[in-house]
Amino acid sequence: MTASTLRHELDDLRARVAGTVTAPGDPRYDEARAIWNGMIDRRPAAVVRASSADDVAPTIAFAREHGLALAVRGGGHNVAGNGSVDDGIVLDLADLSAVTVDPATATVRVEAGATLAHIDAATEPHGLVVPMGVVSSTGIAGLTLGGGVGWLTRAHGLAADNLVSVDLVTADGRQLTVDETHDPELFWALHGGGGNFGVVTAFTFRGHRHGPQLFAGNLVFGPDRWRQAWAALEEWTRDLPDAMQAITTTLTPPPVAEMGDEPLLFIGFAWASPDRAAGEAHVGRLRALAPPDQEEIGDMRWVEWQAVFDPLFPKGSRAYWRNTSFDRLDADVVDVLVGRGTEQTWSGTAFDVHHMGGAFGRVAEGATPFPNRAARFWLNIYGFWTDPADDDERVGFVRGMSADMEPFATGGHYANFQGLEPAGHRGFDPRTVFGPAKYQRLVEVKRRHDPGNVFHVNQNIPPG
Repeated sequence: MTASTLRHELDDLRARVAGTVTAPGDPRYDEARAIWNGMIDRRPAAVVRASSADDVAPTIAFAREHGLALAVRGGGHNVAGNGSVDDGIVLDLADLSAVTVDPATATVRVEAGATLAHIDAATEPHGLVVPMGVVSSTGIAGLTLGGGVGWLTRAHGLAADNLVSVDLVTADGRQLTVDETHDPELFWALHGGGGNFGVVTAFTFRGHRHGPQLFAGNLVFGPDRWRQAWAALEEWTRDLPDAMQAITTTLTPPPVAEMGDEPLLFIGFAWASPDRAAGEAHVGRLRALAPPDQEEIGDMRWVEWQAVFDPLFPKGSRAYWRNTSFDRLDADVVDVLVGRGTEQTWSGTAFDVHHMGGAFGRVAEGATPFPNRAARFWLNIYGFWTDPADDDERVGFVRGMSADMEPFATGGHYANFQGLEPAGHRGFDPRTVFGPAKYQRLVEVKRRHDPGNVFHVNQNIPPG
């Protein structure tokens, strides 16, 4: 298809949708095509900014009619850049961001373009929270379809574990509402199988009573205290109630933090219970095991805590991530964590260790596609920098630490923590990630709802 022919065809697309269609040459094209990861610079043939769910089916149909690849973008925060595609159509759902709370049933309906910040702002006045991630600018759609790990994972499970129903448009334009009784196999696949099966236009979640105040904070350790801190974490996490979530971060703080220029270890925690005294007692036990160099703890609003990491990840950051699960913090693992942590003498890479278990671990392995419910810890190694000259060093650090941790990996990868792998490097292999039984179930759902693999700009599960 020539450029002039495509321009003519895009006029037809504009007539089919109520939203805007932006193409190369339009004044706002570069703004429309921009995604969060500044390392990924794709030039789609057009970006359709849907004004409602009614724009979804015509956009899918147009891409199919003209043999164009289709990328679906919610919040646009996907580190692998799956919200864009060269020479294809981007369906941008950012304007579908309404959140409706039903206090009587404690359910929350969220349109697919909403971010965590939209949800938190809507649920807080009702004393509710929905388990989500750790960065408030993250889009809810990709987060949930990949699983959704965050500050409430031990207390209430993944974001996907709290799904009540999903509104979805299939490759052939059907509008479905799926739940445990209406197409339960498709509903199962949407609990971690990614965007392979259709375009989700809205999610309904179970909310949980909490807030608005949260007991949370960080215990901060300099490098000379790290081994003691990791040993304390190993012991402390052996006997914690579900309400206590810990995420341990190692990084050199950015200059704006005014915390010096050496790498630091932060044991961050969030206590998802109204019994503050019990939370204080658990933190006190950790403090006794490893007295911190400094601490920042107290009561804060949930919406504030959910945004604590936001400054690290502004739009346009250059980003490359890898992840793995593991189950112990013995001397060999700690050697890697301490060695790689002290190596970070720059601000621009970091790694988090999420303590898993709790409600997350009690979900049966086959109940969702999400891999490895037995994982005790999940490691996310991530780069976030701005200068292209730093690309090789930052990517090299992430790859190097990932390789160091391979001997201790216990299986599975979390799709939302997986960056784009260039040609020649091992990427996301769904057969390995999900395992044979889950993978085959996902393939069968894919074959039934998207036999032509229209939805392939993702961590793809081919229809066979």
